[in-house]
Amino acid sequence: MKGTGTLFLSVVIVNWNGRHLLKECLDSILAQGDEDLEVIVVDNGSRDGSPDFLKSHYARKILLIELATNEGWSGGNNKGIESSHGEYVLLLNNDVCLGSDFFRRLREGISMHPGAGMYATKILNYHDRSVIDNTGHVIFWDGTARGRGRRRKDGPEFGKEEEVLCPSGAAGVYKREIFENVGPIDDDYFTYGEDTELGLRARQAGYRCYYLPSAVLYHKYSASGGPFTPRKIYYVERNRVWTVIKLFPWYLVAVSPVMTMARYVFGLYGLVSGKGALGKLRESYSSREAIGSLVRAYADALRKVRVMWRKRRSLRETSKLSDGDFVRMLYRFSAGIREVSYND
Repeated sequence: MKGTGTLFLSVVIVNWNGRHLLKECLDSILAQGDEDLEVIVVDNGSRDGSPDFLKSHYARKILLIELATNEGWSGGNNKGIESSHGEYVLLLNNDVCLGSDFFRRLREGISMHPGAGMYATKILNYHDRSVIDNTGHVIFWDGTARGRGRRRKDGPEFGKEEEVLCPSGAAGVYKREIFENVGPIDDDYFTYGEDTELGLRARQAGYRCYYLPSAVLYHKYSASGGPFTPRKIYYVERNRVWTVIKLFPWYLVAVSPVMTMARYVFGLYGLVSGKGALGKLRESYSSREAIGSLVRAYADALRKVRVMWRKRRSLRETSKLSDGDFVRMLYRFSAGIREVSYND
């Protein structure tokens, strides 16, 4: 870990063919004139001219790390974290823009909860800024995570500073020592679900997460990763299985398939009726493609069961949460079956 803690905050942005998103994102950061932070952009082998654009317009304002190939959200962020120096690290999507006083509000929130380790921000829908995108994650009993409050109207309920499960990968803040103590983001995941796994792993190590509603930013949901697709189904489901194997108590691992089947019953209704995330998928893809993605996800998840089980054994040796503590945490921050079945 390269960081020295000489800066308050390192902002790490992973980019893959997102040149059209970079200007608004970076300008919203730099316009705040905060000198106690660094901005690191990790380019995942883009072919749309992103590196040349960044060198031409932001050469002295950011650190650009160019990777030869696409290493995903996990690999790209790990490279950025390794090169960062801040006491805290903000992992930021390239499809967001910050509120005008974001960093000031972030500092104020962290100062109120300095021992938490993780911080979730208020992420609003970019196109309708009265609608919640994410205020921290909630989780279903089979490891499926969703944004707390997603698609609901913003209001007093989401104005309270409180503990939540873990941050969204779109804009999550982590104390540097988390990566030093629990390790990097899991490179096996590549994309989707790594933020949940990292948050649960940090929780297992004794860290908490606080939601800071005054630190506001705006998210063009799926502008960087693409809309709901068979590819997204594949990564979400494969990685969810790995998270359960790595971190859940053994009896929840055993009942996880039952909970998943219950979720699929609701999802199938959505696929047929056109309701929810799977309903959206049906607009552009066939049911066969969706089912094929699920089959591949489970096949590939099973191929690495032994790898994930070895990781599980290592993590449980250092866990500060008992199985009972972990279950109580899941219950406290649980998501309903309709929420995870119909929201993308």
